[in-house]
This record gives sequence, C-alpha cells and structure tokens, in this order.
Amino acid sequence: MSNFGLNDFMKATNVSRETLEKLSVYADMLEKWQKSINLVSPTTIKDMWFRHFYDSAQLAQYYQSDQSKTEKPIILDIGSGAGFPGLVLSMMGVGHVHLVETVQKKAMFMKQVIRETDIDATVHAVRIENLDAFHVDFISSRALASLDKLFTLTQHFHHDGLVCIFPKGQTADEEIKEAEKKWSFEAEKFTSITEESATILRLRSIKAFSGLKG
Repeated sequence: MSNFGLNDFMKATNVSRETLEKLSVYADMLEKWQKSINLVSPTTIKDMWFRHFYDSAQLAQYYQSDQSKTEKPIILDIGSGAGFPGLVLSMMGVGHVHLVETVQKKAMFMKQVIRETDIDATVHAVRIENLDAFHVDFISSRALASLDKLFTLTQHFHHDGLVCIFPKGQTADEEIKEAEKKWSFEAEKFTSITEESATILRLRSIKAFSGLKG
C-alpha cells in the first residue's frame, strides 16, 4: 500500500479540509523529525498515510459515548510514541486526548505538533503507573502491551462507564483468554480496515477478580 497518500486518505475518511491541513502539518513534521529521532519504524515512514494515519483514523468510529453529552469525551492514550492514534483522533475532533509517553524526545515531538496544529490534546511525559488518576471516558493504546498488562497499567483509571479501544494483531483471542484469568470484562471484536488479520477490541465493564487488585 505504499502508493496510499494524502488524497487516498481524504477519500477514505472524508475528513474536513481543516482536519486534513492539520494532519498534513503532522505528517510533514513526522518526516522531518524522523531523520534525527526514531519516532516510528523506519520501514513504515514512506507508507505513513496508510500504516499510521489511516490505521489510527479508522478507530474514530468506536469512540461513541453511551451517554448524551454536550462536551467532548476525554481519551487517555497510553504509550503514544509519535502520537498514534491519539493525535490523529484529536485532529479529527473525537475528544480531548491525554497522551502518555515516557520517552522524552517523543513527548517533545508531540508537544510541538500540538502547538503547530492548535489541537485539543495534552502530553504527560511520565509512566502511566505514576500518573495521578482523573476521569476519562476512553482508554486507547496501540501496540504497547498485552491486554492483561494494559488492564493492570490503567487500573487506577477504571470506573463503571469506562470503554477501552485496543487495536490488536493476530493474538487478540489469546490475549482475551489470558486476561480472563484475572479480569471480568465485556469484549467486542472488529476487523481492522488496514489489516484483515488484525482486530480492534472494544472493552467495557472491566473489573479485577477479588484479591487481584494492585
């Protein structure tokens, strides 16, 4: 899919011209910073509109709150790296995104993108375990850890209405079975648009079994 570019992304997502302009600024900055900082895998940079931007944008449809709200939902994106999917979701107006990234140079990059594009997002350059909990409606994470580990890392953010959106590869079913040993949860599975063998998990009602907290 190396021929998938900005125009293809526009046709596939039907985002507004304003959103596309912000994403274009983001893409230009990613390409420039990548030359000195390893923000994404070097093998994917030439195919970034498909591998990173479209792969992140496809998630927007799953961030629908069950409750009618006038304000935008709050999204916690952990292990954000170069900002995927968090910055893309913010540029698409999905919600206010809090991005958590421990690598300082990557956090600096995301902060610069936020300044350049004037989007509704906040960067936390700390480990998720050390971030004081605040109310979030959704938690997202792209290729950071197993499902069980993600639940453990974010446990202090869990509440009854929380929804987690986790893109997964071919190991999704195995990760669900492993997580079910320690957690109860409801899981919905969707096939990724960008990779047929990949799965997008939408999870709710997440609770640790008694005696397994902490």
